[in-house]
Amino acid sequence: MKISALLRATQPVFSFEFFPPKTPEGEQQLFQTIAELRPLSPGFVSITYGAGGSTRKRTVEWVRRIRELGLEPLAHLTCAGSSREEIAALLEELATCTDNVLALRGDPPKGATAFVPAEGGFRYANELVAFVRERQGDRFALGGAAYPEGHPESVSLEADLQNLRRKVDAGLDFVITQLFFNNALYFGFVERARRAGVTVPILPGLMPVTNLAQVRKFMDLCGASIPGPLLSRLESVADDPQGVLEVGVEHATKQAAELLAAGAPGIHFYTLNKSPATRRVLENLR
Repeated sequence: MKISALLRATQPVFSFEFFPPKTPEGEQQLFQTIAELRPLSPGFVSITYGAGGSTRKRTVEWVRRIRELGLEPLAHLTCAGSSREEIAALLEELATCTDNVLALRGDPPKGATAFVPAEGGFRYANELVAFVRERQGDRFALGGAAYPEGHPESVSLEADLQNLRRKVDAGLDFVITQLFFNNALYFGFVERARRAGVTVPILPGLMPVTNLAQVRKFMDLCGASIPGPLLSRLESVADDPQGVLEVGVEHATKQAAELLAAGAPGIHFYTLNKSPATRRVLENLR
């Protein structure tokens, strides 16, 4: 089922995102986590690309496995490391196992300081979106990324918003935000996006904190900030994993409840390939 149709329903859509495993053991753990979260009936499940498009060849296999579990997969597709011909071939494969694609520029390979398009490839996500629409028409529901605090490489919030508008105009059906810990950032972003003519659903992305060091790393990568009071609480229990989990679950639950009450179309959970925190937040909400 297309995610665009799910987002038009009256019930909020809950979804889970995972990162690609690097080892057979990691892959086994990943699909165990997905199986543990399956009873929560997520609207869709996604697995990201590795940096530089390094796991592109495994994407179709993982998408098929997710669908075999009875869940709706959202396939990530990036410009990184791929020519137009390679992307076109991957789209043909994805068309056999999913109705949904998340079109992204992607991250540069590990160690690189700037994004460099592959020979014969794309530099920007809006070019990728237009290419998918040109090749596949309305075959897929197309999603994209949005940044309440601005993309780390953007020169300003206004410039970042215009980049989003270009992606939407090229054919996006919905967008998912980068993680944030302060709901005011999401509400302000949605207001600015609507004024700029972005009318597609904007699905907020939340990450229940389970590991402070790991969250700091994500914040550095994506440019997200963390409110001082939350940071203080996390630092006070930094040596107690269960304490960090409790604080993270409490904060994410309050965030999600407020977002849904204000009309957000659902919640996209960045799970870090673990089920306990996400499961508890969703059970709290329900």
